[in-house]
Amino acid sequence: MEEQNIPIDINSSKLLEWLINRRHCNKDWHSNVLAIREKINNAIQDMPVHEGIAKLLSGSYINYFHCLKIVEILKETEADTKNVFGRYGSQRMKDWQDIVRLYEKDNIYLAEVAQMLIRNVNYEIPSTKKQIQKLEQLQIDLAKKEADYKKSENAARSEFNSLCKQLGISGEQIKQELGEKVKELPEIYEKIAKKTKSLEKATEFYCSFVNYTLGRQHDGGCVPMIKYVIDKGNTTTYEWVYGEAPLSVSEPPLNIDLDNDDSEKKKVEDTAYNVAIDFGEIDINGDVDFGDEVQLEAGGEIDWGDGNAEEVAPADIDYNISLEESGIVVEAAGHEGGTATGTEAYTILDNPTTRNDFINQLFELEAFLKLRLYEFKGDNSVNFLSFSQLEDSSSILQHSTLENTQNMLDNIQVILSEILDTKVQHLHNIKHSVRYVDILTSTLKQKLSLVEKMAALQKTVREKRESAAEEINTIRPLLQLLIQRTKELQVEIEKDISKKYKNRVVHLTGGISIL
Repeated sequence: MEEQNIPIDINSSKLLEWLINRRHCNKDWHSNVLAIREKINNAIQDMPVHEGIAKLLSGSYINYFHCLKIVEILKETEADTKNVFGRYGSQRMKDWQDIVRLYEKDNIYLAEVAQMLIRNVNYEIPSTKKQIQKLEQLQIDLAKKEADYKKSENAARSEFNSLCKQLGISGEQIKQELGEKVKELPEIYEKIAKKTKSLEKATEFYCSFVNYTLGRQHDGGCVPMIKYVIDKGNTTTYEWVYGEAPLSVSEPPLNIDLDNDDSEKKKVEDTAYNVAIDFGEIDINGDVDFGDEVQLEAGGEIDWGDGNAEEVAPADIDYNISLEESGIVVEAAGHEGGTATGTEAYTILDNPTTRNDFINQLFELEAFLKLRLYEFKGDNSVNFLSFSQLEDSSSILQHSTLENTQNMLDNIQVILSEILDTKVQHLHNIKHSVRYVDILTSTLKQKLSLVEKMAALQKTVREKRESAAEEINTIRPLLQLLIQRTKELQVEIEKDISKKYKNRVVHLTGGISIL
């Protein structure tokens, strides 16, 4: 094979080293380039208006091959300065021709363009590509963040709407709407009291069973609160305690501050963050701080405020004697003129203490009936032994069946579901605890605040994502131009080296091949 047909392969990253080793360029070439670059900067300041020159000077570092093209263009623009000897009188032409001569001395231009090629292939192009990749990844991350913020916004809005739906309010004027909703409690309790009358058979069944089991009457009476509501309805606590209706009722006013200004909101924020509210099933046996109030318990000790305790139990009161004959001093007891005040003015189902007693007795009755149902559904031999022991009991025990026991249990569970309804629990706590109202209001406002915050964050990340997209659109054309100029530079270098080796084919290999 002839030598001329053997191609010359040069690794692009080793190009400058290859040129110096074969003495095409000197090792100190870069010290002479500084003077040439200075001349180029000065020559650029005085250039004719020409589209080709403007294109050469834009978006690229000017090299020797650009200078050759500029000289060719100046031959046209400066043609009128050419004399009879073929020389140009234009200073522009002289400057650029001088630059070309300096470049060609010791092949300085070849070393410089080789360095440019290496820098573009190894640094500039990879760096620009990496920058675009980072911006694209940033777009993906921001889009994911935006979706997360949207999800959080929807969750907060859903929680707000769900809680408002539970409370039966729109959520615009929260405290005012809650104050209006509390007014529905008397009607709700009245309906529950009426339904409690359906428990008469269940209480009779339970009491008969307890008395038969004990062989005597139960000392405190079975489920006295339920019996009382069945007989008397949802009376005031005063009537439950003293056995007679008050002459007048002065219920404490609803203590809800309807001022919704920012100072009030700020005041309760710290409390709201540190107190956990369970808006699902509320533990009716838990302690709820309703402020300073008188705790009334049937059959327990009642503190009338003067240090003299009087034991009063509904079962021990003789309803046929007057208040004076019973020895109760009305003035000392704080019920002057038979007026129900304070917590005694609340109805039994509204007063936190008596309400809890009523609910606990419902649970007691429910547990008893569930046990009886279990016995009915159990082993027949066990049932026979169990029910044979009730032969001397009351007729209600002897005639109890699976069906009527189930009906009694259903009636109890209906009342329990209504009095323990989430809305009723909220309204009860709102009425009897200012702190609860503030926390509940603050919780709702925090949900709205979170919705607004998530919307603002979505807007911020959306703007950042759009900014990244614009930056990519700006950088991508520059990358394409850089790749194009690098490929042009590669072709020029290959041609130039080929001339030095009798036009043998020259290939620059390595990283440049993947551009």
